[in-house]
Amino acid sequence: MRKIELNRSTKETEIVVKLTIDGTGNGTIKTGIPFFDHMLHAMVKHGGFDLDCRVVGDLLVDCHHTVEDTGIVLGDAIKQVIGDGKGIRRFAHAIIPMDESIAQVALDCGGRGYLVYDGEFNGASVGGIQSDIFEHFFYTLCTKAGITAHITFSGRNDHHQCEAVFKAFGIALAQALTMSGKKGVPSTKGKF
Repeated sequence: MRKIELNRSTKETEIVVKLTIDGTGNGTIKTGIPFFDHMLHAMVKHGGFDLDCRVVGDLLVDCHHTVEDTGIVLGDAIKQVIGDGKGIRRFAHAIIPMDESIAQVALDCGGRGYLVYDGEFNGASVGGIQSDIFEHFFYTLCTKAGITAHITFSGRNDHHQCEAVFKAFGIALAQALTMSGKKGVPSTKGKF
């Protein structure tokens, strides 16, 4: 299934996600957090998939539950796209510059969720939200989706660093989920 629709309802968030991997780079994203919406739009646009993501969260507390739960639902959707792994490329990487910043993302969509995140923002917040939430977002997404990701970034401008990461992740994810034209699962074990 390359088109997934998921809903998640908790006492903290209400989330509806429609993800089409073989899309055109369009997104309708409304999380209530403008900077997070901007980052997800960058990921979708450069990844070339479509995402309708609508989130109502307890933003009066802070943005943590909204960002985390969005990662949970996106991770679950990506896991469904991966399925048994038959025919996907599985591995991909992207190196994306944005002015003085650069981000590198390498992915393995092979069923084992793991995140290596190496980079530091200069400030305690980016776009009005705490900067450490982005590592937590990718950790949550990757562990739910069964993706091993290595994300590294550097630069002087926190907005540029963050945006380069989201663009690189989108591009690498799209490449890893591309159908290779080969039959079977890309694993020496024969399954993920």
